[in-house]
Amino acid sequence: MADGTCDIGLIGLAVMGQNLVLNMNDHGYKVAVFNRTTSKVDEFINHEAKGTQVVGAHSAEELCKLLKRPRRVMLMVKAGDVVDQTIDHVLPYLEKGDIIIDGGNSLFTDSNRRRKELAEKGILFIGTGVSGGEEGARFGPSIMPGGDPAAWPHVKEIFQAIAAKVEDGSPCCDWVGPDGAGHYVKMVHNGIEYGDIQLICEAYQLLKDALGMTPDELSEIFAEWNKGELDSYLIEITTKIFAKKDDDGKPMIDKILDTAGQKGTGKWTAISALDLGQPVTLIGESVFARCLSALKDERVAASKILEGPKKVLTISEKKEFIEDVRRALYCSKMVSYAQGYMLLRAIEQEQKWELNMGGIALMWRGGCIIRSVFLSNIKAAFDKNPKLQNLLLDDFFSSALNKYGWSWRKAIIHAIEIGVPTPAFSTALAFYDGYRTERLPANLLQAQRDFFGAHTYERVDKPRGEYFHTNWTGQGGRVSSTTYNA
Repeated sequence: MADGTCDIGLIGLAVMGQNLVLNMNDHGYKVAVFNRTTSKVDEFINHEAKGTQVVGAHSAEELCKLLKRPRRVMLMVKAGDVVDQTIDHVLPYLEKGDIIIDGGNSLFTDSNRRRKELAEKGILFIGTGVSGGEEGARFGPSIMPGGDPAAWPHVKEIFQAIAAKVEDGSPCCDWVGPDGAGHYVKMVHNGIEYGDIQLICEAYQLLKDALGMTPDELSEIFAEWNKGELDSYLIEITTKIFAKKDDDGKPMIDKILDTAGQKGTGKWTAISALDLGQPVTLIGESVFARCLSALKDERVAASKILEGPKKVLTISEKKEFIEDVRRALYCSKMVSYAQGYMLLRAIEQEQKWELNMGGIALMWRGGCIIRSVFLSNIKAAFDKNPKLQNLLLDDFFSSALNKYGWSWRKAIIHAIEIGVPTPAFSTALAFYDGYRTERLPANLLQAQRDFFGAHTYERVDKPRGEYFHTNWTGQGGRVSSTTYNA
């Protein structure tokens, strides 16, 4: 193979890497590939990539020689130290103006650092989220690139060609912003994914425990839900999961152990929310729900000791109850996305990024795990008002929440009555009620903090930014602590 004839190089031939390469090949791009375990290169070339234009390389040096200038090298390796090691490995064979693309689930602060370090060496860096799993990577993922803006024109054509497309042909890929913006947006996407999955799980347990529904009946209900407001990839696959039978003809769902793990992006989202002082409660509860599920042995023991309600619930209107659960799922989902966008607004201000909020909704509209018709409404909300403070204040969202609010509450009341845990449904409603409350009890909180620590408070009858201290017992001094905010 002649040097300088390949359009892009890719390092890391796990499932996502392989499928992205085949996707690029389908769109007419010549791809050079390398893997640390070089036998994987030969296996890929001789099997999955047989009959394609894909070229194998047995070293980073060979890979770089095969690339057109500016060289574009995409890494599909595990997040963390491996990314830095791979960058160090390939750097000696690159020159000024070449581009390194990290397509893994890296922490955004790592991407901030890598962009800066590589810029000092004259190398352009892109940190990009890639969502859609195995199938998305192969046939059209959602791609969220950020980093050095000078690199974008050199990868735009390839990325937008291989990305998923929405109805009008728009690609689910556009420039997100500088530094680690792409990976931050992917992190929030994954956090919202945690929330969506947990909400669906709560709807499942509520219908199963309250109505004794079989997996086949649940499959029918979710199939119906997927025709309306909840139309989404996750509802669609849930329908198929409930219908799947094991080899013995019994439902597969009933054979699966109820313990869940996590890869970290949901946790990162919750940590970032705490760092930025944003009440992203639903994603936090979704992470904790997975942690609780992992305590299987403890839960089995506790089930024999701790009592709950006797699971007897007379539901005269079965159809009405199912609709209440559907509406609770829809309203909670709205809150989850609103919280996710609050986080994006906060990071935008902190990092001085300019994020295209409507564009992000479009990127999530197809190809990715959280794709749904609902995202069109988010895009429309930001198209109408790019400075929208909170999604819940948009007419579409506020009218749906006002209309479905009582159903949402009834579903949670039923859950409490039969002892079904609904942490995500409940925290979504608690946030909604908190957000729409003009006066919260934080005045008492501030009084307590001033009482025991002289932390001061603001007054309703004085301008914001003026702080006061009260000598609550008559024995305290006049000295107050410095103020701080959550």
